[in-house]
Amino acid sequence: MSRVKTERLAGKEGLLRAAELLRAGGTVAFPTETVYGLGANALDSAAVGRIFAAKERPGWDPVIVHVCDEAMVRRVAEVSEKAEVLIKAFWPGPLTLLLPRTAAVPDAVTSGRPLVGVRMPRHPLALELIRQACVPVAAPSANRFGRTSPTRAAHVLADLDGRINAVLDGGPTEVGVESTVLDVDAGMIYRPGAVTAEMISKVVGEVEVFSEGAVSEGQRPQGLPSPGVGLRHYAPRARLVLVAASGLGAAVRAGGESVGVMLPDGWDAAGAPHVFAWGPWGDGEVLARRLFAGLRALDEAGARVIVCPVPEGDGVGVALRDRLTKAARAK
Repeated sequence: MSRVKTERLAGKEGLLRAAELLRAGGTVAFPTETVYGLGANALDSAAVGRIFAAKERPGWDPVIVHVCDEAMVRRVAEVSEKAEVLIKAFWPGPLTLLLPRTAAVPDAVTSGRPLVGVRMPRHPLALELIRQACVPVAAPSANRFGRTSPTRAAHVLADLDGRINAVLDGGPTEVGVESTVLDVDAGMIYRPGAVTAEMISKVVGEVEVFSEGAVSEGQRPQGLPSPGVGLRHYAPRARLVLVAASGLGAAVRAGGESVGVMLPDGWDAAGAPHVFAWGPWGDGEVLARRLFAGLRALDEAGARVIVCPVPEGDGVGVALRDRLTKAARAK
């Protein structure tokens, strides 16, 4: 694709300029509480197409629509009573609901599927941007397809400078992993996140977390039930090696001189030349917030192999294992 000048925006004037670009059909990266998203007018199929071109994202992979109020939700989706309960409990927040789409949503957003993913972000800058733009905003993560998600404006520019119209800098994100994706009618979580199965079950009854084992080898992506299922995602340039805590030292030694480590506080790096201080091992929220920043930092430091212990436990630990497993998949 041809290069464009990517504007670096911040503050009130930057916010207004970003909203203007969205109304004009442009692409703007912006912070949410989870990761930075690459936004465009969700009701403009040509604008949504520019997201796919910038990310080199395949057309079969749908994108999530971000809204700022319930009136905007109803412009893009049919809202059931069960969805209303979830909206009241978790929005604004990191929960995407898969709902029947309205006729206003172009096929480019849902890749022709009957359901559209919708969420209301908690980040005040994201909400105000959508309000000022006056349109629902389609926005996957603001990175090249399959790569590590961005949690800072600098991460966006590392992947997309010259490919998008602007990035609105709102500082580092809070949650650090993408939103939970829930099929409301099916009661199925296709992507775990900070809003956990336990939290949702307390509100609407038991829900399941989709098993990656249900994906057949070689199954066509178009036939998969949700974006990201069964695919390599979130991957650093380095080869990612996942280990149990007891196997860290051996994996570091096997990695050679170019190994990097996602290192929890108080652990021995076993002589690794590149180390990222990941945070307290028992604090899943901190580990999630720093996960993608750490993978990117080790890439930038020159690591060719990244060794990462796999967090245990429920809650956000499920989301961490999901991201790491997909990032470590073979291409």
